[in-house]
Amino acid sequence: MTDRTTTSRAETRGFRAGDGPRLVEAWCRSAPADPVTPERFRSLVLLDANFDPEGLRVAVDGDRLVGAAYAVRRLRPMAGTDLQPEQGWIPFFFVDPDARGRGLGRRLLTDALDWLHRHGRTRVDFSSYTPHYVFPGLDAEAYPEGAGLLESLGFRTLYEAAAMDRGLVGYRVPEEVARRLEGLTARGYRFATPSDDDLVDLLALAGNHFGPDWACTIRDCLAAGTPLDRIVAVRDPSGRMVGWAMHGAFESVDERFGPIGVLEETRGTGLGEVLLHLVLERMRARRAHSAWFLWTGERSPAGHLYRKSGFTTTRRFRVMRREATG
Repeated sequence: MTDRTTTSRAETRGFRAGDGPRLVEAWCRSAPADPVTPERFRSLVLLDANFDPEGLRVAVDGDRLVGAAYAVRRLRPMAGTDLQPEQGWIPFFFVDPDARGRGLGRRLLTDALDWLHRHGRTRVDFSSYTPHYVFPGLDAEAYPEGAGLLESLGFRTLYEAAAMDRGLVGYRVPEEVARRLEGLTARGYRFATPSDDDLVDLLALAGNHFGPDWACTIRDCLAAGTPLDRIVAVRDPSGRMVGWAMHGAFESVDERFGPIGVLEETRGTGLGEVLLHLVLERMRARRAHSAWFLWTGERSPAGHLYRKSGFTTTRRFRVMRREATG
C-alpha cells in the first residue's frame, strides 16, 4: 500500500506526447462512474480548437500518471469575436485512488487555476465549458471528496443541472399528444425533417435565441455526418421556423436526446411537447431502448415537460464558479 501520511512527490507539468494512454487509464480508475475511451478523450480534449497542452496539468510519479486537472480558455470564439477574456474553465480533474490523501488534488487544481490566472482569467467555472464539456458540473453524490476540494478552493454552486432518462421499450406517442399534433397541423404548423436549405433558418434560430453553443453543436454534428432525419423542425403558419428537437447531436450517440428549443412566444401551444414526442418516436423506430440527456433545470419549464413525458432524474450536477478576490 502507498503511504498516505506524506506529501505526494509526484511531479506536475503540462501534457506531453505519450501521456494520453496513461491518462485515460488513470481517469477510468479514478472516476469509475464516468469512464472515458481514448476516442472520446481525443475528440473532447486533444482535437478541441481551444486545447493548450500546458493547460492540461498532469501528475507523474515515476512512470505512472496519477492525476490530472484540465484548464482551458478560448483561443477561438464560439461566435463573432468574443474570446471571453475573463472566463476560464476546468472541465475535469482526478487523482488515482492509490495517490489520494496527500494533497495531490489540491496541487493539480491550484496549478490549473494559476495557469488560468496567468492568462488573465479571473472567473473559472467547473465545468460548464462548451462545446466540449465532459460533465455539466460536479456530481457531489458520486464524488464527495471532489466537491469538498472545490469548495475549499473557493468554488461556489451557481445552480444544479439534472440528467434524466426514460425507457423507450413499448413507447407510443400519447393520444393527447397525437391530438395536439393534429390540431396544430390543421392550423398550419408544419413538422418535418429539415432540408439542406432549412438549415440556414435552423442555425439562425438556435444561435440567435438559444446561444451560439447550440448552433455550433448542430453545425458540427451535421458536418460530422449526423443524418438530417435525427432532427424534427417546425414552421408556423407564416412559414417562420419556430422550433426543433433532435437526437444524436452529441458524439453521435443516438440515444442521447437534445437539444430542443421553441421560440418563447410560442410556448404554451404544445409545440415543445409535440417535438419531443416526435423525436422519441423516431428514436424508438431506430430500436433505441432509452432516451437520456445530461442537462436541464429540474424546476424549469423544460424539466416539467420532461417529467410529464416520463423522464426521471438519474443524476444531479453542481455547476460551480470561482471568482478572483483581487
